[in-house]
Amino acid sequence: MTWWVWFLLGLGLLAAEAATPGGFVALFFGIGAIVVGILAGLGIAGPPWLQWILFSGVSVISLALLRRPLKARLSGGSVAAVDSLVGEEAVVLEEIAPGGVGKVELRGSTWSGRSASAAALPAGFRARVERVEGLTLWVR
Repeated sequence: MTWWVWFLLGLGLLAAEAATPGGFVALFFGIGAIVVGILAGLGIAGPPWLQWILFSGVSVISLALLRRPLKARLSGGSVAAVDSLVGEEAVVLEEIAPGGVGKVELRGSTWSGRSASAAALPAGFRARVERVEGLTLWVR
């Protein structure tokens, strides 16, 4: 195939990746097609059967080596951000019975708070976050 066909294929795959939610699969096949397009443009890609092998090899190798680190980098470590709430002080907005659930405020946001204390937590009390389970802060 000619170099511009590989470029069009690569751009089409990159557009497909941009139009679909974050799987990061078509991205690497698009990159593989563009690499083969560059090699074909330079005249070093060889016959069409070799171009297809190069396309497959570059795509699969880049997918295997780069997909996981890319997904990890783009996920932004959101779990670590929530886990960093442990040890901070939250203000109880409504009284929480022992083992009960109520509302607490932390960093300007309202959260569900569950009492980890044996005593009731009155409104306005500053409670320490002991753990985070989903969107619920366990406070004492």
